Amino acid sequence: MERCENCGNSYAKTFKVLIGGNKHTFDCFECAIQKLAPLCESCGTRIIGHGLEKGQQTFCCAGCARKMGVTELIDHVPLS
Repeated sequence: MERCENCGNSYAKTFKVLIGGNKHTFDCFECAIQKLAPLCESCGTRIIGHGLEKGQQTFCCAGCARKMGVTELIDHVPLS
């Protein structure tokens, strides 16, 4: 059995995630998210969706981007 690299649990049903040539082993999605999901630059929330990016900064929403001075990002396209 392999061990989860986040919590250390030895588990028969681990799975692997390949990111940028690096292989990671986890026992559940919760551990994978905790270890791999980026943090919002403003509030520190783990971003498990698409998030918003400006340069090297990643945000969970446009509100957090605005707090950091990034004003051109939007959460959604206005309905016509």
